[in-house]
Amino acid sequence: MLLAIDCGNTNTVFSIWDGENWLCSLRTSTHHSRTADAYFTWFSTLIKHYNIEADITDVVVSSTVPRVVWNLRVFADRFFDCRPLVVGKPECLLPVAPRVDQGTAVGPDRLANAAGCFDRHGGNAMVVDFGTATNIDVIAADGAYVGGVIAPGVNLSLEALHQGAAALPHVDISQPEKVIGTNTVACIQSGIFWGYVGLIKGLISRVRDEFGEPMKVIGTGGLAPLFAQGEALFDAIEDDLTMHGLIVIHQYNKEQGTI
Repeated sequence: MLLAIDCGNTNTVFSIWDGENWLCSLRTSTHHSRTADAYFTWFSTLIKHYNIEADITDVVVSSTVPRVVWNLRVFADRFFDCRPLVVGKPECLLPVAPRVDQGTAVGPDRLANAAGCFDRHGGNAMVVDFGTATNIDVIAADGAYVGGVIAPGVNLSLEALHQGAAALPHVDISQPEKVIGTNTVACIQSGIFWGYVGLIKGLISRVRDEFGEPMKVIGTGGLAPLFAQGEALFDAIEDDLTMHGLIVIHQYNKEQGTI
């Protein structure tokens, strides 16, 4: 079985793939100081709780936080007796190499999104990924990642607003009933929700114009379904797109004999 680990700036997700289906997805907060033993204690406790029998033989990792990779390597080696495939490292091959400025390090989550999107939807597409940052990943006709956009994430913006304006409370993001708020919370919710709808619509339009060809728009990340309620922004929403991309990359490396 394959253990796919997607480590973001805020959360880390562990998902077990049996070759046909995801058996489970387990989520924990990202801490660079968490040891391999701590990972295993948390992981094994939840696996036992959900009565999942998992014979892990392979591990693939995508991490936007470089400092956690070492402990995840030790975790895989010590408890599953395997060397993990780490997306973004030179030894990890990609189905199609990215085409970006020389010397640019592309985030491994973006590489996984590109691989997963191309496998499911083909090329000439963009992925809008709602995470700590809101990313747009552009995928060419042949499946190559060719660039994109990085904007502040929704929750990051809410936190900055709360910390920077002493009189404003911290609110949960949701679609407000009206654009014109009649209380402070409703005003903030309107500004964040409809502001981000406008941001995403504007970026999608500009990316399409610059790309010069029709493009599919795929939404992913926890807030994608929420923003899809406000406007018809996406052609599809894929909750597990990054994880699917990790499967695609892992399988490609298996076929190439690198692992």
